[in-house]
Amino acid sequence: MSLHSTLDPRTFGRVAVLFGGTSAEREVSLKSGNAVLAALQAAGVDAFGIDVGPDFLQRLLAEKIDRAFIVLHGRGGEDGSMQGLLECAGIPYTGSGILASALAMDKLRTKQVWQSLGLPTPRHAALASVADCETAASELGFPLIVKPAHEGSSIGMAKVASLDELIKAWQDASRYDAQVLVEQVIVGPEFTIAMLRGQVLPPIGLGTPHSFYDYDAKYLANDTQYRIPCGLSPEKEAELKELTARACEAVGTQGWARADVMQDADGQFWLLEVNTVPGMTDHSLVPMAAQAAGLDFQQLVLAILADSLEARG
Repeated sequence: MSLHSTLDPRTFGRVAVLFGGTSAEREVSLKSGNAVLAALQAAGVDAFGIDVGPDFLQRLLAEKIDRAFIVLHGRGGEDGSMQGLLECAGIPYTGSGILASALAMDKLRTKQVWQSLGLPTPRHAALASVADCETAASELGFPLIVKPAHEGSSIGMAKVASLDELIKAWQDASRYDAQVLVEQVIVGPEFTIAMLRGQVLPPIGLGTPHSFYDYDAKYLANDTQYRIPCGLSPEKEAELKELTARACEAVGTQGWARADVMQDADGQFWLLEVNTVPGMTDHSLVPMAAQAAGLDFQQLVLAILADSLEARG
């Protein structure tokens, strides 16, 4: 399938760009949504924005909507609930369906699916008590990464090097999510790889002076490094792209997605997570990867929207 959309912008009808919402990633979603909306309107698409709030159902029923471009990050937009609502309303939408969205939002169950298929992901455990923290410290060792199982944008994440730090990080992460995940730290370079319409875009190598690629490094800092080409040999880059395709296929992603992967000192790749509604801000990674593949931002959003037409009519 071609990455470029050759469809007349009028083909899409009236497009609602859904952004904002009430998740912890609301501010990022507002930036992403406004960028997508501006690009669609500049391309001649009849698009308008909806900041998804308590009145969303009334807006959905009152507005004429031919299809929806979902730019909601986190719970309420990326977890299958919005996808299910749009399915019930008979409104085609961008990105992954209900099951893939819900699965990818749950980092623990995503790992379990990957493990069942023999795909590499760091050793991990679920935390629900101090006793779980003690067991994880004993079985996994340090350092460890703690993260809410259902959040994105590195919200609630922490890197820990002792049991006391682990317990505190679990308590902090619990404020965002009842289910908390802890996993072994993979020491080495980090990569992010975007999928667009069934094709793997050029991988991006990430570098940051922070202890890990946290919220500040993703959206605010000016010292984060993005390497395209990613610095791998052609053979290792091909291996990384194949692994990403298998990881996304296992989850069932559709349209577009982005996987985060670490590489250890032995050259082994380790899958961290998949995002089904990646960021679309000026600091975001999918637009960078698309640009490396020859698509500007407007062409990228049109390609994502075109996939919704071909996949859901």
